[in-house]
Amino acid sequence: MSDYLPVPLNRKGGLDHDSAAARLLRAFLNGRKAETITAYRQDLEDFQAFIQAPSLEQAASLLLARGPGEANALALDYKAHLMDRELAANTINRRLTALRSLVKLGRTLGVVSWTIEVQSVKADPYRDTRGPGRAGFRDMLDSLAKRKDPKSMRDRALLRCLFDLGLRRAEVLNLDLEDLDWEAGTVAVLGKGRTSKMKLTLPPETRKALETWISIRGVASGPLFCSMNRTHPGKGRLSAIGLYGMVRELGRRLGFKVWPHGLRHTAITEALELTGGNVRAVQRFSRHRDVRVLERYDDNRRDLGGEVAKQVAASVPGENLSI
Repeated sequence: MSDYLPVPLNRKGGLDHDSAAARLLRAFLNGRKAETITAYRQDLEDFQAFIQAPSLEQAASLLLARGPGEANALALDYKAHLMDRELAANTINRRLTALRSLVKLGRTLGVVSWTIEVQSVKADPYRDTRGPGRAGFRDMLDSLAKRKDPKSMRDRALLRCLFDLGLRRAEVLNLDLEDLDWEAGTVAVLGKGRTSKMKLTLPPETRKALETWISIRGVASGPLFCSMNRTHPGKGRLSAIGLYGMVRELGRRLGFKVWPHGLRHTAITEALELTGGNVRAVQRFSRHRDVRVLERYDDNRRDLGGEVAKQVAASVPGENLSI
């Protein structure tokens, strides 16, 4: 049993933390976008698993009941736990932010009078923008081509959208059948931070993969990509966890690590390669608002630092090391 399971609460005039925790969680998640709610719940559920609480409400109750000193000590233990798992700095910081935000709202609502003071870890500014590469993506498509089940057809269309159009995970998951315009050869995508959809041209390869999938899915309105088992299409929209798991498992079987956004990384890097580093053109493809983001991709693609290092080293004659 976990050392962090909550002690019995004082129910004689004291704060009913179980009810307060449930109300706080509802207020915390209320009014947010579906993908934001999913992300916050996943982060809080990780904390719940760490303390082995039976529910999110119980996990929040423990945090509220311990007081500022013990609650911050618990948050420090959780931070150390996340670091021991060698998670990415951004992942650790996001999960700590979820805890801090929850308790901060609790203070705003008068549930507690303190906050979580545990700081985030220092994030490495370097990001690997390469993804699995063209060869890795080709291997993923070839692996799916060997199968003829409905799920493989769906997954192939998903991969094509992620790579060919450089779509983000949420962008591809939020697509509906009505977003496809076969006559115009476009798909309407709601981009990150956008309030209206943008029509993107479908390359022939992407269109073919989508047509194959829709011949199995059917033409009923609703989510373009639905959750399903290996043999029968489902009705509900594919979840972020489902997409992430599919891509990771496909890569694992081929011997490399890959995630949905890694396919977007590969697509952007490949676009820069094919256009000779035309950052402006690739900005239209990737739909990044800040062109400086693409400069990082271009630097990683060409290894500018390595090229300069070679020139610097070559500027000084090598030593005579012969004996």
